[in-house]
Amino acid sequence: MDHFSHSDGSLHCEGVPVAAIAAAVGTPTYVYSAATLRDHARRLADAWASLSPRICFSVKSCPNIAVLRTLVEAGTGMDVVSGGEIARALRAGCPASQIVYAGVGKSDEEIRLALRERVGLLNIESEPELENVQRLAEGASRAAHCALRVNPDVDPRTHRHTTTGTRETKFGVDLAQALAIFRRHGRNPFALLDGIHLHIGSPVYSTEPYVESVRRALALMDTLAADGIRIRTLDLGGGFGADYETGQSPDARRYAEAVTPLLAPRVRDGLEVILEPGRTIAANAGVLVTRVQYVKRGGAKTFVICDAGMHTLLRPSHYDAFHFMWPVHPAPGFVPARRAREMSMDGLEAVDVVGPLCETGDYLALDRELPPMSRGDLLAVFTAGAYGMSMSSRYNSHALPAEVLVDGAEARVIRRRETLDDLLAHEDPHGARIGIPAETAAP
Repeated sequence: MDHFSHSDGSLHCEGVPVAAIAAAVGTPTYVYSAATLRDHARRLADAWASLSPRICFSVKSCPNIAVLRTLVEAGTGMDVVSGGEIARALRAGCPASQIVYAGVGKSDEEIRLALRERVGLLNIESEPELENVQRLAEGASRAAHCALRVNPDVDPRTHRHTTTGTRETKFGVDLAQALAIFRRHGRNPFALLDGIHLHIGSPVYSTEPYVESVRRALALMDTLAADGIRIRTLDLGGGFGADYETGQSPDARRYAEAVTPLLAPRVRDGLEVILEPGRTIAANAGVLVTRVQYVKRGGAKTFVICDAGMHTLLRPSHYDAFHFMWPVHPAPGFVPARRAREMSMDGLEAVDVVGPLCETGDYLALDRELPPMSRGDLLAVFTAGAYGMSMSSRYNSHALPAEVLVDGAEARVIRRRETLDDLLAHEDPHGARIGIPAETAAP
């Protein structure tokens, strides 16, 4: 469910016409619904309530500080994957104890930041990383709670770019390696290795992969318990699906009902459960609003050329992802009752919706049936609140778009549109000389 709907011939976000936002701040612009963010966070918490989990929103999915603050105020912690995301979570008001820090390439500087701020949990991706955390924690005289990311060798049947729980990936370690690492390092006093982290991929539209992953994690926990190593935290990760099409994803309660019977006895014995949802909270809380620049009609193809493209929303080009899109002002008879790949309406036209970049892969949709479009029309791309703005770029020297948060009848710019001055601000045409000691310079 979300708070975007067509009424009086125009798309609204909560109580605000999307066209009014576009008129005020221009396009392309991401528009988020605060009510949807709160509603999805509440539904998730209610669904998993029997386990009293720590819910940590995946910052990488939608890192705007105002969005994060909205979710912190709704009671969520934060799942981060970089020092920059730690800074964002703290700026949004999240207590450091409610931050969970993952990521395969944590630098020494980032680990020191996590130790200094007393981040609640470090999710460890490899044995060399664990040894480095031990070294840095000892040097700082500060213990860190750690969970080892374990790949349960479960295929979530999602896109190959977002499958992370099979035996060999750049993330985590397999079950056999995990057992050996716990036995070698499970009693270190500085990197307190008392947690298991699972994350099998995203989006996952079935509950079975989660059930099988949890079963394998519990078996590992039992083996470790026989060695005297107690696991106190089980981080289930995220990856829960979102409705890119109406009714596509199981709701939060179905995921919870499949997993909670396995974990409830462990929770009663003191196990803490962590969830790291991203798109299931944020995806349908945002739309991307773009304006049609030109409609180009060829022999067999019609191209709707917009001011947003793969630099603004990468998912269609990168993941072959489907995003429903529709005019902000649909003509009478073209108001959608649902969001689907195939819309049963007379008068639709198959078009390629493309962006302004010098790339053949710069598209938002191919062979998509839409109402007739004209230059100047506004088009809304739905389910864009997760991995939209966070994956945008300045390719072809296009400045980054604006972001707007709507709360009831109020709309606020939470990231201003970049200017050309912003685009060039970090570059020096003359360059700043680097002082290299003479003895280190090449002959």
